[in-house]
Amino acid sequence: MKILVAMSGGVDSSVAAGLLRDAGHDVVGATLKLWGGASDSGCCSVADVDDARRVAQVLGLDHHVFNYTEEFEHKVVEPFVRDHAAGLTPNPCIECNRHIKFDLLFERAERLGFDAVATGHHAQIAMRGDRYFLARGVDDAKDQSYVLGYLTESTLSRLVLPIGGMTKDQVRAEAERLGLRTWNKPDSQDVCFIEASKGRESFLGSRIPLTPADIIDVVSGTKIGETSAAELVTIGQRRGINSGGDGERRFVTRVDIASRRVEVDRLENLLVTQHVFNASSLTFAREPLRDGDRVVAQWSAHGRPKTGVLRSGTSWRLVLDEPARPVAPGQTVVFYALDDPNLVEGAAVVAAS
Repeated sequence: MKILVAMSGGVDSSVAAGLLRDAGHDVVGATLKLWGGASDSGCCSVADVDDARRVAQVLGLDHHVFNYTEEFEHKVVEPFVRDHAAGLTPNPCIECNRHIKFDLLFERAERLGFDAVATGHHAQIAMRGDRYFLARGVDDAKDQSYVLGYLTESTLSRLVLPIGGMTKDQVRAEAERLGLRTWNKPDSQDVCFIEASKGRESFLGSRIPLTPADIIDVVSGTKIGETSAAELVTIGQRRGINSGGDGERRFVTRVDIASRRVEVDRLENLLVTQHVFNASSLTFAREPLRDGDRVVAQWSAHGRPKTGVLRSGTSWRLVLDEPARPVAPGQTVVFYALDDPNLVEGAAVVAAS
């Protein structure tokens, strides 16, 4: 099979390419040039492109660099900035996967005559009869099914995930066996287009005016702190928030950028029983989920899954079986099958309240 492997310059995609080569496939590597600005981390740095090229040389693979900097700016960076300005909490990695890696790259692979595209994500393609499903990777600590939760069956049928059945330790051992320079390369933890040495506030502040705000404890009605950028405060946030006068921890419950006000409260007053979704953001792996369907829901890459029931009407809602900490508006919730919590059913973005 002729397979185009998306090579980010990390150990996972390096091993994915090596495994497919060793399995006898006709493999070509492709690295995406996404960011034209400064970057010192993640898959947007010059060093990562060089690492991918060197790995391809060791494996004896043809390697190409595809330039999507303009598309990345319009589809990922600009929405990231715009959402923060609106008080939302976007996930740029999900949007990059959605619009660039599993849209533009798939289109190009098809035009170039490839049978499939492969990536180094820690997730698996599961077959149930003749149907394709996205499933969790075997390494719970590295599972990336959450960031791929919007993929549909038509995409899954053309996708190969070679390392989803391996632990991270096994991936590194295989990279070392293959003699790849990436075998001990640290995993990227930051947003790739933001310099880790400067952070989100510096990046956003170069593009939009940031809003200082008072932090108000709604229990006592008193001001307990300030923030230099309300746009960076997230619902449910604990970090950087002082305790109340009673000594109990406080969590962000409301961000009002226009009023320059961030409200915090006790944890028990933060918990919610449902989430409302932007209907246009709903995607389903197979047939659409229906009103009354029960699901397992997860709203962070390694968050604890929760069970609930989907309800439709004037809006789509997830009604939880028990109260939970809220999902910040703009974040993605991924639905897994109740009878097999490893299988992804769909995804949606939480609406602003």
